[in-house]
Amino acid sequence: MFKLMKLEMRKFRIGSYIRAAMIANVVILSLICFISLDSKITEKMPFTSYEMAFSVIDTLIRGTYIVFASVLISRLVINEFRNKSITVLFMYPINRKKLIAAKLLVVVLFTLVADIAANLFVGVGFYVFNLFASVVPEPLSWSVATKSLLAVVMSALATSFLSLIPLNFGMRKHSGAATIVSSLIVVMLVCQNVNGFTLYSILAVPIGLALLGAAVAYMSIRNIEHVDVLK
Repeated sequence: MFKLMKLEMRKFRIGSYIRAAMIANVVILSLICFISLDSKITEKMPFTSYEMAFSVIDTLIRGTYIVFASVLISRLVINEFRNKSITVLFMYPINRKKLIAAKLLVVVLFTLVADIAANLFVGVGFYVFNLFASVVPEPLSWSVATKSLLAVVMSALATSFLSLIPLNFGMRKHSGAATIVSSLIVVMLVCQNVNGFTLYSILAVPIGLALLGAAVAYMSIRNIEHVDVLK
């Protein structure tokens, strides 16, 4: 399985996606700093605590990487079916289910690692920025940092699996556009914020969506033997 994943990452040049993710992280950090500075000037103060700041950062990153994952799904899976190039892979003496599972594992692991790395990068960047700008009035304590880090890891785990939900829509018509559009709908669901309240803050929601994403992946892998790639 690891060898298959390694081959997939080489085939689709995963390095280009890593570079794109790094650029996205810089953009998110710049956006957070700009909003914070602008709000400080206008005395609106959106971030009254580090917990609030880290929560907003996590929400932005979650939405970014759900869409990012849909692009990976579209490239690694959907486009191969649409272009019929998957038929060549299926000619090799490799189990179909194992091949698709390897592709989806690449998406899950990339999303998981990228989400955590992005939160660390943007979180540390915002902390350094705050040392000079003093946007958040209170100091960062170890308890808040530890609690936020644990929340980030749990959120990233849920995000890495729920990001597979768009696979179900993309596989119906082998449409990359449907995959990405459905990911935007998922983002609207899990990243909306009404007066500080988010559905994602209800523990059952991310767990339920993560299980749904895992179920979608399982069904796609299980049914792959019955998929007519020449259709």
